[in-house]
Amino acid sequence: MQRPNILFIHTDQQRWDALGANGNSQIITPNLDKLALEGINLDHYFVQNPVCMPSRISYLSGLYPSTLGILRNGIPVPEDTITLPHLLGNYGYARANIGKLHFLPHANRDHRDPHPDYGFTHLEISDEPGCYEDAYRAWVRRKAPEQLDHISVGLPPAANTWYETMGIRDTIRHRVQGARSDFKGAIPFSGEDEFTHSAFVAEQTITFLKQHQNEPFLCIAGFYSPHSPWVVPQTYLDLYDPNALALPVYPEDIEAKRHTTICRDEQLRSARHGYYAMISEVDCWIGNILACLDDLGLRDNTIVIFTSDHGEWLGEHLHYGKGYPAHDCISRVPFIIRWPKGLKLPGRTLSELVEAVDIVPTLLDCAGIPVPYHLQGQSLLPMLENRPLNARGSALTEMEGAKTLRVDGFRYVVHDNGQEHLYNLAQDPAGYRDVATDPAYAPKLAELRHTLLQRLMQNERPRRRVWAY
Repeated sequence: MQRPNILFIHTDQQRWDALGANGNSQIITPNLDKLALEGINLDHYFVQNPVCMPSRISYLSGLYPSTLGILRNGIPVPEDTITLPHLLGNYGYARANIGKLHFLPHANRDHRDPHPDYGFTHLEISDEPGCYEDAYRAWVRRKAPEQLDHISVGLPPAANTWYETMGIRDTIRHRVQGARSDFKGAIPFSGEDEFTHSAFVAEQTITFLKQHQNEPFLCIAGFYSPHSPWVVPQTYLDLYDPNALALPVYPEDIEAKRHTTICRDEQLRSARHGYYAMISEVDCWIGNILACLDDLGLRDNTIVIFTSDHGEWLGEHLHYGKGYPAHDCISRVPFIIRWPKGLKLPGRTLSELVEAVDIVPTLLDCAGIPVPYHLQGQSLLPMLENRPLNARGSALTEMEGAKTLRVDGFRYVVHDNGQEHLYNLAQDPAGYRDVATDPAYAPKLAELRHTLLQRLMQNERPRRRVWAY
């Protein structure tokens, strides 16, 4: 049996509807749209946490954040955590992560130090574009040192605080002095287009594919875009007219006050301009990566996955960024899978609710590798082969002190203090109106409490005993 290669491409902070294949007629993503036509598009795919670190380790381990004990950023992933590359290691796979991984906090460490391998055999880590001495800056220094002063998108606020507290002298030239502000709208990249962080991830991914074309591989390409700040080459900004971009639709009470916030029309359009342009840049580089697969003759037996770690409010609920309470624009992200040799009826869009913890068991199932008992996801291979799948019918997103259950047409949120929220998404898709106290919804509230309790019990993985006593 020839096991499939796995090319896992993920962006950072890309909401599910920031993709042409998911019905957005304004965004320009021809390569990803083509990938969806050649593969299968799961358009109700939910991550298990609304911020970077817990979401990433959850879907690369097949475990829920509560099981891992990682429910927020800033918690280092223990080095003995079993991840997808560990599970592939016994079967001869070369295993790489290029670009963003974010298993360690990035603001309070020296990025020149060796990184824990977490099961990978090849690591080129760069968790933020250009602001630390890491694999990205080393790549630029080798190729075009004159570009080094152009590539930092700014020092993250927590890193600025760390430097000041520890008396660290920062030798990198940033766009602005001190801590950056992430939500100022579209900003042109001042360097040459081929030296962006996205270019680095794409070029090094292509290099890895060429080096390992004769053995099975797992290659994770971790793009930083479209995470703010929205710094992107003018080439991609020029693809869009910001004045033609649609704005969010707000309820009347929110609409009345948004003009006194950072969600004025001009700001909303500038944010979308930069955000969409960053996605278009990534789409272009993904096209180059996929073309490399074709040139190497690897297309048919390579599983290509495209997804993201969480979404972005992009002005909805008068917010930018991500986090609690994991509205659909945060917890629902794109998911496309292509595998010409293994999938049936490509071009389908499937709308069953599925979860990011399903990735690891699905890939192991595709590769003919046993799925360990401790994994909490389920294999989606039956669905991908056009066979019946005993789907859960719900998606669970966990936060510190709260859990969200997404079912068809509703979102339910419960806190550790017993407070509850309920949103009827059929009537209120963005989830502005809480109907939890409306007596008409009492039966639905009771049903979702019961469903959540069942889900939590199903997620238990008690240790197996080794003998009778």
